[in-house]
Amino acid sequence: MSEEVVSKNFIELEIDKDLKEGVYDHVCTRFPPEPNGYLHIGHAKSIILNYGLAKKYNGEFHMRFDDTNPTKEKVEFVDSIKADIKWLGADWGDHLYFASNYFDRMYEVAVDLIKKGLAYVSDLSAEEMREYRGDFEHPGKDDPNRNRSIEENLQMFEDMKAGKYEDGSHTLRAKIDMASPNINMRDPILYRVAHMTHHNTGDKWCIYPMYDFAHPLEDAFENITHSICTLEFEDHRPLYDWVVKAAGFANPPRQIEFAKMYLTNVVTGKRYIKKLVEDGVVDGWDDPRLVSIAALRRRGFTPESIRKFVELSGVSKANSSSDYAMLEYCIREDLKTSRGRVMAVLDPVKLVIDNYESDDVEWLDAPNNLENPELGSRQVPFGKELYIDREDFMIEPPKKYFRLYPGNEVRLMNAYFVTCTSYETDENGKVTCIHCTYDPATKGGDAPDGRKVKGTIHWVAAKTALKAEVRLYENIVDEEKGVYNEDGSLNLNPNSLTVLKDCLVEPSLKGAKAYDSFQFVRQGFFCVDAKDSKEDALVFNRIVSLKSSFKLPTNN
Repeated sequence: MSEEVVSKNFIELEIDKDLKEGVYDHVCTRFPPEPNGYLHIGHAKSIILNYGLAKKYNGEFHMRFDDTNPTKEKVEFVDSIKADIKWLGADWGDHLYFASNYFDRMYEVAVDLIKKGLAYVSDLSAEEMREYRGDFEHPGKDDPNRNRSIEENLQMFEDMKAGKYEDGSHTLRAKIDMASPNINMRDPILYRVAHMTHHNTGDKWCIYPMYDFAHPLEDAFENITHSICTLEFEDHRPLYDWVVKAAGFANPPRQIEFAKMYLTNVVTGKRYIKKLVEDGVVDGWDDPRLVSIAALRRRGFTPESIRKFVELSGVSKANSSSDYAMLEYCIREDLKTSRGRVMAVLDPVKLVIDNYESDDVEWLDAPNNLENPELGSRQVPFGKELYIDREDFMIEPPKKYFRLYPGNEVRLMNAYFVTCTSYETDENGKVTCIHCTYDPATKGGDAPDGRKVKGTIHWVAAKTALKAEVRLYENIVDEEKGVYNEDGSLNLNPNSLTVLKDCLVEPSLKGAKAYDSFQFVRQGFFCVDAKDSKEDALVFNRIVSLKSSFKLPTNN
């Protein structure tokens, strides 16, 4: 019997090599977001990748907030990030950390670097710093303060910590190589003065470590083995390695980069999303038109669908874009056999069955999901007066229109055959009521005499229907014109949100709670809105339509 071939991505191959060669005897990964905004679909890839690696190798997964920049960080973002990661299924257990909890240790490392002659205090302005740094074609020039004595540097760094200097007036720089072809290695800043209140440490500190100094130390403090990050940090890897080596770590973490997840025609940049929120274009970071994880959850996406999307997108070193249609494919695949079908009329027009004698409610049996009989069936109320969708009736239909029109017979889903006999209109010619007769022998949707109908339409009973608001979404940017205008602003789609106020749904939806999702027959998959829906005023978000042209690529 042949062995199953297990395909591994390049990161797993590198981890296998490290374990085999004894570089590490375990695997420990982390997800280290900065709490300066909500996470988006790109972060989901990193979360799922890092957690998945730890789980695969029976290692540890750490959740850590890289909160070294108090100017942009909020407790709101900390809370939202924790909620997102838990929702995606990544379990950090007891391993929740904050970079700010290491500030004392980072300060000690900085002092040690000064004592080793590897760091110095600079009083160059930001503009002078840029001038001295050089560019890709010209080497940098030594900072005039580069050769201060160790004693003077120690005292000035202590004075920085004590608050004796103004913001931006002094920095601590690493002493590496101002002629390095990698600009990140040209004496990078390790600490800056910033008299800011921090969400975690309050006013204890008025100096804060730079990300490129703090991040490798955080990894080393936590015994992370593999620091998995995106490709934009590839040029920063020499600095990462320099920091952990200079700090004296004997078996430091190893940084490995992978390609970011890009989605076609989708806004993921925090700066743009923040502006959409602040300008009131969207109703928050969780607006269902966005692709923040909170927005996807509110719209009705499931953790399983996002994990599947990440899996299909793959892990590679080459930048590429995934089609948003593939994300929609993943949620359809997840919901189509797991969610019940219900009838909802989004643009209602009344239908009266004139020969239906009873005024009582008749209960009919309806299957919950034709693809999954295990979901069983439900009882649906039927009566003399119903509502159908306006698009399911036409006075003068075109050819191959198989729904309801004068003289035509159709099937009411799970109910009876009805034939249109007449209709009523208002003074503007808009249809207000459709009159039909029904055939009592066709209960359940089939005729005993074997006659067939070409059209089947859904409906709700007037007496028992629940009123609901339904929100239909399109991409927030105009896909045909591109995401950005020439001036860099977003090319917004004016039709990104359509609100239908007078929809009617079957009574089985009474009591539906936030995030509950259903298939509305012939309309798509819908989710109860977690922010605006109330028990007596239901609001549904369309997650995705029923059909797509997207096809999974084959290996043929």
